[in-house]
Amino acid sequence: MLLAQAVLWPVAIPLATAALAACCWQRLAAQRAISAAGVLLMFAATLLLLWQVRAEGVQAVQFGGWAAPFGVSFVADRFSAAMAAITGLMAFATWLFGQADIRRREERAGFHPLFHGMLAGVNGAFLTGDIFNLYVWFEVMLITAMGLLVIGRTRAQLDGVLKYAVLNLFSTLIFLMAVALLYGVAGTLNMADLAVVLPQAGPSLTLTISALLLLCGFGIKAGYFPLFFWLPASYHTASITVAAIFAGLLTKVGVYACFRVFTLIFTVEGSGLREILAVMAACTMLFGVFGAAVQWDVRRILSFHIVSQIGYMLLGLAVATPAALAGGIFYIIHHIVVKANLFLLAGAIHRASGTFDLRQSGGLMRRSPLLAALFLVPALSLGGIPPLSGFWAKFMVIDASFRGGQGWLAAVALVTGILTLYSMTKIWMEAFWKDPLMPRPTARAVPAPMLAAIALLAAVTVAIGLQAEPFVAYAQSAAQALVEPSDYIAAVLGAVPAEGGAMAEPRP
Repeated sequence: MLLAQAVLWPVAIPLATAALAACCWQRLAAQRAISAAGVLLMFAATLLLLWQVRAEGVQAVQFGGWAAPFGVSFVADRFSAAMAAITGLMAFATWLFGQADIRRREERAGFHPLFHGMLAGVNGAFLTGDIFNLYVWFEVMLITAMGLLVIGRTRAQLDGVLKYAVLNLFSTLIFLMAVALLYGVAGTLNMADLAVVLPQAGPSLTLTISALLLLCGFGIKAGYFPLFFWLPASYHTASITVAAIFAGLLTKVGVYACFRVFTLIFTVEGSGLREILAVMAACTMLFGVFGAAVQWDVRRILSFHIVSQIGYMLLGLAVATPAALAGGIFYIIHHIVVKANLFLLAGAIHRASGTFDLRQSGGLMRRSPLLAALFLVPALSLGGIPPLSGFWAKFMVIDASFRGGQGWLAAVALVTGILTLYSMTKIWMEAFWKDPLMPRPTARAVPAPMLAAIALLAAVTVAIGLQAEPFVAYAQSAAQALVEPSDYIAAVLGAVPAEGGAMAEPRP
C-alpha cells in the first residue's frame, strides 16, 4: 500500500509537517523536532519514489476514486521523480544550515510551517498531472514564499516581497487565462488527456494564444528575459537559508513547467515557438551574466547568475532535440545543487567576514581555509570547469546546440560561461585572497552545521562530475520519455494513444 501511494508522500509529508508545526506555534522545541522529522521523512519518500520509478516505470494515482481525466491525477515519471528527489536533498541541506542560521524570532514568526508548506507546493507542482492543479500548487508555493521573504520583518524584505508578489501574481493571472483557453478548446485539464485531445483539435489561434500565455506565465516564475527583474530585486533580501532554497528550487518549478507543457501538451516546433525561445535563452544568459558582473554584494551577484544559468536550461528547450532536452534536464539538477550551495556559502562568507559587500571583505583564505576550498567546488562548477558537474551540463547543451543547427546559441553559451568565471573569480579574489581593509567586530567563526551543509552539496557536485555517466544516462532516458510520452499517457489514462490521436485498448 505504501509503495502504491509513493507518488503522494513527497506532498503529504510536508503538508502534515506544516500543519503539526503550526499547531505547536508557542513551542519552538516541538516545532524544531517536527521540522527535523518532516525533512528526513520527505527526503526518504522522494528517494523511494525515485527508486520505484526507475524500477517500475511511470507511477500514477487518481484521487477520490475518479478515473482520469475526471479526477485529479498525481504522476511521477523519471523527470518529475528526479525533481522531487533533488527537492528532498535541498530541504535537508538547507534545514541543516538553518540550525545555525535561523533566529528564534523567525521561528516564532512561523518559519517551520511556511518552510514545509513551500516544499509541499514545490513537490505538488512537480508531481501533479492536472494543469489547473499546477496553478493551485504554484499558489501554495507563492503564498508560503512571500511569508518566508518577510519573516525577518525588515524594510528591505518588505520592499523585496512587494516586487516578488506583484509580478508573480500577474503571472498567475496570465496562467489562469491560458488554462481557460485550453479548457475552452479541449474540455479537459488533465495533461495526459490534453496530449491526446489537442492533436485532434488541430492548430488554432486560441491554442497559439494559450501557448504564448503559458510561456509568459511560466517565464515570469522561472526568471526568463525580459521577465526576470523581480528576482535580483527580491532574493537578496531574504535570510540566507530562505534565499538558498529559493535559488535552488523556486525558479526551477517554472522551468519544469515549461519542459512539461511544451513537450506533452504543445511542441516547440509545432507551436512556432522555437525562434522565440532561442532569443529568450540567449538574452537571459547575457543579461543575467552582465548584471552579475557589475555587482559587489555577493547575494546580488548570485541572484543575477540564477538568471543567466536559467538561460542554459531554456536553450535545451529551444533546440528541443532529445539530446538538448537531456542536457537541459541534467543542467537543472546540477544548477539546483550548485546555486543553493553558493547561497549557503554567501551566508558563511557573511558570518566569517561580517559583510556581504565584497569591497569590505577579504582575508578568508587565511582565516577559513576549509571555507575557501569548499567555495571553489560550486564556483568552478558554475563556470563549467572539468571534471565538475557544470562541465558536463554545459557540454551537453552546447554540443546539442551545435548538432541541432543552433551554433549561435552555443556561442552565446560559451561567452556566458567565460563571464561566469569572471564573477566567480571576483568573489574569490575579493572575499578570500585579498587582505581585509580592517578587522570587523561582527566577524565570527563559521558554525559546524553550516560547513556540514556546504560540504554535503559540494560532495554531490564532485560525485556528479566524477561519475557523470549514470546521471547522463538518466537524463537521456528522462528526455526520451518527454519526446515520446506514450508511457506517461498510458499510466494516467490506462490506454496507449493510437495513430491519429485515438485511444487504443487499455493495457491489461
